[in-house]
Amino acid sequence: MVARRLDDITSFDPAESYEFTNNEIDGNCYRRLVAPDPDDARRLVGDVAAAWDAAPDGSRFTFHLRPDVTFATGRPVTADDAAFSLARVVRLDRAPGFIIRQFGWTADNVDRLIRAEDARTLVLDVPRPAAAGYVLHCLSANAGSIVDRDTVRAHAVGDDLGRGWLARHTAGAGPYRLTAFEASDHVTLERNPHAAGPARMARIVLRHVPDPSAQRLLLARGDVDIARDLTADQLAGLAGDPRFSLVSAAQATSLYVAMNQAHALLRAPDMIAALKWAIDYDGIAAWLTPRTWDVCQSFLPSCLPGAIGDRPYHHDPDRARALLARVGVARGTPVTLDFATAAPSADIAQVIQANLAAIGLAVTLIPGDQRQVITRTRQRRHQLALMGWGADYFDPNSNAQAFCENPDDGEDGPLKIVAWRSHYRDPALDAASRAAGRETDEARRLADYAALQRRFMATAPFVMLLQQNAVAALGPGVAGLRLGALPDFTRYGTITRH
Repeated sequence: MVARRLDDITSFDPAESYEFTNNEIDGNCYRRLVAPDPDDARRLVGDVAAAWDAAPDGSRFTFHLRPDVTFATGRPVTADDAAFSLARVVRLDRAPGFIIRQFGWTADNVDRLIRAEDARTLVLDVPRPAAAGYVLHCLSANAGSIVDRDTVRAHAVGDDLGRGWLARHTAGAGPYRLTAFEASDHVTLERNPHAAGPARMARIVLRHVPDPSAQRLLLARGDVDIARDLTADQLAGLAGDPRFSLVSAAQATSLYVAMNQAHALLRAPDMIAALKWAIDYDGIAAWLTPRTWDVCQSFLPSCLPGAIGDRPYHHDPDRARALLARVGVARGTPVTLDFATAAPSADIAQVIQANLAAIGLAVTLIPGDQRQVITRTRQRRHQLALMGWGADYFDPNSNAQAFCENPDDGEDGPLKIVAWRSHYRDPALDAASRAAGRETDEARRLADYAALQRRFMATAPFVMLLQQNAVAALGPGVAGLRLGALPDFTRYGTITRH
C-alpha cells in the first residue's frame, strides 16, 4: 500500500501519458526496446532488445529482440508489436509524440521506415540522423513503450488505435498490469503472471493521499507501507527512527527563476548577473529543502548525461549591489515574482524576496496555484517567475532545447517552452544547441553540451537554483523500492515486505 498524490493522472496510454503518476505506472506495466541501467540511469541496457546495431551516421538502427518477453495475455512480444507501437505514437501525435517524431517519422513514412524484418528483428531508418545515444534515450522514454498490438486493435474504436481503452487499461509486458483505477482515489496493479522475472509483490495499491501529514500518520499506524510525498521536516523526523527507512534518487527536475526579457529592467547583463549573485543557494538547500532539493546551477541536473555540475555562483550581496549600481538601478526599484503556493516554492519565494531586498530590489510576491502560474508564464505575463521544469526524456537535448532554443519569438513560434516563455532569444546559443542535437559523435556531442551549459550559466536570464531528489519513506519490513531519475524509471517489481 502506497500513499501519494494521484490527482495528475490523465491517461495510461503510453502514446498520451505525460504526467508524473501515470508515467510511473506505465514504467511498471510496459517494457521498451532499451531501458536505463537501474544502477546508473545514464547508461542504457537492453530491455526487450537483447542487442542492437547502429549505423555510424545514425541513419539506421537494427534491434534484435529477446525471445522470452511476454505480454500479460501470455503472447510473446514480437518486432511487429514494437513497430506497431512506435508507429502508433507517430500517428496519434499526442503530447509525448514529439519525442519519437522529432527524428523525422511521420504518418506518411512511418510504415516504410519502422518495420519488422522478422519476428525478432526490428529496423528503424531515421530520416533525421542523430547520435545513437540521443535516439536510444528517446526510445527509452515512456512513449517508447511496446503495447500488445492484438489487444489494442481488439479494443480500437474507429480510428482511435485503442486510445480510449488504453486511457484506463494497460496492454504491456512489464511486471505488473493495471486492474483498477478511480480518479483521485486509487490505482491497483497486479502481478503479470507471464512476465520474465516476475514481481516480488502480488499486488500494489496506490492511494490518493494529498496531505503529507496524513501520509505520515498512515505510515506510523501501519495503514500504508510507503509514503511518497513527505516534507523535509517529516523526513528528518523519520531518519532517526530505526523502524523506518528512506530511499532517494536524484531527479531530472529543476527549480529556477525566469527573468522575462520583455521587461527592459531585466535585460541588462549586469542585472541578470546581479540576481545570480544575490541568491543564497546553500541557505535555501540547507534550511528549506534538506534531502529533497540540492543546489544545481545548470539546466542539466546531475543525473542527466552530459551534466557538468559547475557552481559558478554563490551568495554575494555586495557583488550583486555593485552590478546593480553599474546598471543605474535605484534602491527600491519594484519587480514582481510569480510562484506556486505548493511546498517548497512558497518558502523559497520568501527567501528570494529577502535576498533581492538586500541588494535594493522591492519584490512583490504573486502567489497562485500551479496551474495559474504556468498559465501566466505561458502567456508571458510575468516579470520574475519561480518555476519547475522536468526533462521530457533522458537526454541532454531535452533541456538544452527547452532553455536555449527559441528560433521564433513571435506568438506563433514553434517552440513555446522555457526560452520562448521569457522572450529569451540568443541566436548563437540557439544554433549551438541545435548543432549539438545533430552531432552524431557521442563524445563530441557531450563536449558540445558542456560548453553550452557554461555559456548559458554566464549569460542566460535564468537563475538555476535546485535539483529535486525524490525521497520515499518505507515502513517496517518494507524494502526494495527503486526510485528513478524520471517517474517512469521507478520500479515496483523489487519491493518486498516481511
